[in-house]
Amino acid sequence: MPTPTLVFAAIFATLLGAAFHFIIGGSLRRLLLYLWASWVGFGLGHFIGVFFGINALNVGTLRLLSAFLGAITALVAVWLLARARSTSAK
Repeated sequence: MPTPTLVFAAIFATLLGAAFHFIIGGSLRRLLLYLWASWVGFGLGHFIGVFFGINALNVGTLRLLSAFLGAITALVAVWLLARARSTSAK
């Protein structure tokens, strides 16, 4: 059974990816890409926060600030890469 921290992290990362898709727009394929990027970036950001001891804005054991920044970084990177690929394919 997943812990409450894991459930909160999954919901928060999903909301970030969905909000990014709502703002940027795109197809269903892009939505799935943004959700995946948000989940991966959120997890990596959390672990980077643990590794470097970033204790700003913790929610229980979750390093929310570093996880949020990781998800945003991953979303912007995926958006830039997908945009560059779609413009070069035309």
